[in-house]
Amino acid sequence: MLFDRIVRPAMYRLAYHDPEVVHERTVTLLSRAGTALRPSPGCTRTDDPATVLGLTFPNRIGLAAGMDKNGRALHAWPALGFGFVEVGTVTRHPQPGNPKPRLYSLPATDAVINRMGFNNDGAQALADRLAAHGKPAVPLGISIGKSKVTPLDEAVEDYRFSLRALHPFADYFAINVSSPNTPGLRALQDKAALAELLAELRKTGAELGGDTPLLVKVAPDLTDDALAELLEVCLDHGVAGIIATNTTLSRDGIAPAEAALAAEAGGLSGRPLTQRSAEVVRFVHEKTGGKLPIIGVGGILGPDDARRMLDAGASLVQIYTGFALHGPGLVRLVGRGLASR
Repeated sequence: MLFDRIVRPAMYRLAYHDPEVVHERTVTLLSRAGTALRPSPGCTRTDDPATVLGLTFPNRIGLAAGMDKNGRALHAWPALGFGFVEVGTVTRHPQPGNPKPRLYSLPATDAVINRMGFNNDGAQALADRLAAHGKPAVPLGISIGKSKVTPLDEAVEDYRFSLRALHPFADYFAINVSSPNTPGLRALQDKAALAELLAELRKTGAELGGDTPLLVKVAPDLTDDALAELLEVCLDHGVAGIIATNTTLSRDGIAPAEAALAAEAGGLSGRPLTQRSAEVVRFVHEKTGGKLPIIGVGGILGPDDARRMLDAGASLVQIYTGFALHGPGLVRLVGRGLASR
């Protein structure tokens, strides 16, 4: 309540109501706080251990990719209550992303529209930062994607480069083939393209001498048939799990007061995605017979949303838009709700 009524309005006023400036200032502040912040069980972080993907998570709530793309504030997130952190999406080549403005806050809808376009410092820069400053005190996922300058038929090598550079640091990799903001990227969800990509990444992982779990992040806009085909490929190629879902191109659920923003290009996240993400999680769980662990993400703005994700078949959940709109108190609220489940 304090964050919604006082803190967030003040942050936006100071940033001239530019959500990307608010985002950047938040990550900068947390990066400077760094290791000065300490997880405090019973105060911020909820201890509710879970073993998934062969990893032990102190609780089931993760920070979704996109908030800390370049891993600048890795040591701060556990202190805010997160049981794991996913950084990225990073690409082989550093890239500025799409032209600004590219991030829109929809508070009446409890949502965000973004067309960031994988703005990041590059996979090698993230590897150098991790080598210099170390990993967080919780499991670390790294989301990797295709550089915009890389032709689609050369995408595999982009992913392989990032996998090689970051392999010493990742507890799991998220293979992002579902962002709507890189032209042609979602074509990599097609059966043949995905099969080639996963086969090469599995081969590269084996060559590196490790068995780091590979998870595929899927779009909420796939038809049931397309999603079933994707899951078949994932099972055939030894994928360790699924992240469901990315942002949506749909504009259903936007509040009338913010209807004008529906024309903005990009992916929609937040409350309009709550039901669809849970539906995709349930479909994945049922279609695979529970063989693939699922990280549920999309529209989690309270403990009831998180519980529905777990009831649908997710093993873990992630938060991004809810954190951006409602602050760190949401993490504790959701954590306590899941711990008492």
